[in-house]
Amino acid sequence: MRKLIIDLDPGIGDAFAAVVALADPTLDVLALTACSGCVPGPVATRNIQAILAHLDPPKWPRLGSSRGLVPEVDRRAAVCEAFLGELHGPTGLGDIEFPAAQLHNPHESAKVLVDLVRTHPHEVTILTLGPLGNLAAAMERAPDFLELLGGLVCCGGAISRGGDVTAAAETNMYLDPDAAHQVLDSRHPKTLVPLDATERVTLTLDHLSQITQVDSPAARFLAKLLPVSFRMHRQRLGWEQIGLAEVAALAVLSRPNLARSLPLPIAVETEGELTRGATVADRRGHFAPRANTDVVHEIDERGVLDYALGMLRGAA
Repeated sequence: MRKLIIDLDPGIGDAFAAVVALADPTLDVLALTACSGCVPGPVATRNIQAILAHLDPPKWPRLGSSRGLVPEVDRRAAVCEAFLGELHGPTGLGDIEFPAAQLHNPHESAKVLVDLVRTHPHEVTILTLGPLGNLAAAMERAPDFLELLGGLVCCGGAISRGGDVTAAAETNMYLDPDAAHQVLDSRHPKTLVPLDATERVTLTLDHLSQITQVDSPAARFLAKLLPVSFRMHRQRLGWEQIGLAEVAALAVLSRPNLARSLPLPIAVETEGELTRGATVADRRGHFAPRANTDVVHEIDERGVLDYALGMLRGAA
């Protein structure tokens, strides 16, 4: 089994990916670490608690808590609030209140990341579904943090297309571009799963009908969550489907045969007024610096959905 930590800011898409990962028998989910992004850090922490309480998996992963965004990120968070709130709802999990107990002795996400990676050197893969602030903080705590990883898969960025929250930037990169640049500019192996590859991976009402027919805690949780997301996407965007970028990133990690990637030099813009958070791939050939990231450019959309639905049926 592959040891996995998921760093997330749930968010309906993140919650879906976490549910599938916990149902995947090939994955040993060691921890779910909260980060600020789609929702503030304390809300992300509470949402992870709610997911685990509802699923009650046989082995509970550790939980890393988040206090909130660093001050310089607050302005960008405000820009994102309306865009994200209309798609994820006021709590990030639609408009449904899921009960969750208060943590008595919370551990910061960066500490949980460092502790587990040092306990299992070169064995732990990290999947990031939100901004990369926790990884940057872990690198400050432990300069050898990335060297000790067994793998790193980051969901985010936009390479050959525009962004989502701004014309140039994808949300995860826009919210903390300094952290994204620090992580992605490193020479350690990593895989980036950008909007270019995930935008066609969508869940339809037919897929939702299949989920509602599965009798398991995981399927029942999603059956409560997903109709809210469909309604919000229809009202806000006029869509009759919802994107599953986070599930696609999980599938890239768990089922690598479903994706194709190529090595590229990647950097994240940290200064531009209009381009802050833009993910830049240097394609100049001999003039470009050495590649530092494997960038996914093609995903088997049907294979991702078959994987996700198969895990939910298996959980029953």
